[in-house]
Amino acid sequence: MQNLGVIVNMHKPRAEAVLRRLSAIAEASGIRLLLASDARALAPDVETWVDDGTLATADAVMALGGDGTMLAAVRRLAQVPQPLPPLIGLNIGSLGFMTSITESDMQVALHCLRDDKYSVSERSLVACEVFRGGDSVLGTHQGLNDVVVRNGATSRVVMLEVSIDDSLVTTYVCDGVIVSTPTGSTGYSLSADGPIVTPQTEVFVISVICPHTLSSRPLVVPDCARIRIKVCGLTTGLRISIDGQDEHELVVDDVIEIQRSLQRVRFLQLPTHDYFAVLRQKLNWSGSAVSVG
Repeated sequence: MQNLGVIVNMHKPRAEAVLRRLSAIAEASGIRLLLASDARALAPDVETWVDDGTLATADAVMALGGDGTMLAAVRRLAQVPQPLPPLIGLNIGSLGFMTSITESDMQVALHCLRDDKYSVSERSLVACEVFRGGDSVLGTHQGLNDVVVRNGATSRVVMLEVSIDDSLVTTYVCDGVIVSTPTGSTGYSLSADGPIVTPQTEVFVISVICPHTLSSRPLVVPDCARIRIKVCGLTTGLRISIDGQDEHELVVDDVIEIQRSLQRVRFLQLPTHDYFAVLRQKLNWSGSAVSVG
């Protein structure tokens, strides 16, 4: 690997210091950094600043920040009309579930990238459109984690009719519905009692937020399915969000169509990366509260 793109979360307090250290290690390792131009203020002495189109041609892109930075990087690069470059995250945030390296790993990570010593985890993306009166009103949006339809402005419940491949599932009376990718199964969907799904599994998870019935359970469907959510009944403040970062208001009779995106994203991970170890460390996930032996 010779060219490494870099996207930086400008709001992280340590962003400037981490970027400068990364630049020094990259130079000593023989790796050329292609830095996103919106981070110029953090290191004005760095020479190579590029737009998103050039960034997408890098051998890989590193996101400096947390999980939100990774989500934003995927959605940002997905706007460029070409395959997404592989991504790797350097955590300077809090949780860092999707960011596979820390500041202390920086030098080792760049050496692994330089020497092509890494594994690749391919992830699906979700695509959605909103139709109003039969017309697409927002265009196509893509996300790595989830699409959420939720009433956030009031405490009133909503009625959402869910169909899969033109077959009616049911009409939920609830606070909202989450359609999650396997990557997003450890996010908002998990808080709504959704299952943990390993990243390469080819499914969507449909989780209902605060359903008004005891019988409701999350639904797992193949990701080749086309999911439709229709807004039923009078409501105000209902919104759709993609990865929790891109929000739009919905009205009665809007139809949201959700399906797997034609694009995919590849995460680069160091040889020591272990998905289940990350679950145990980051989410305190375990099979028992009792230690054995």
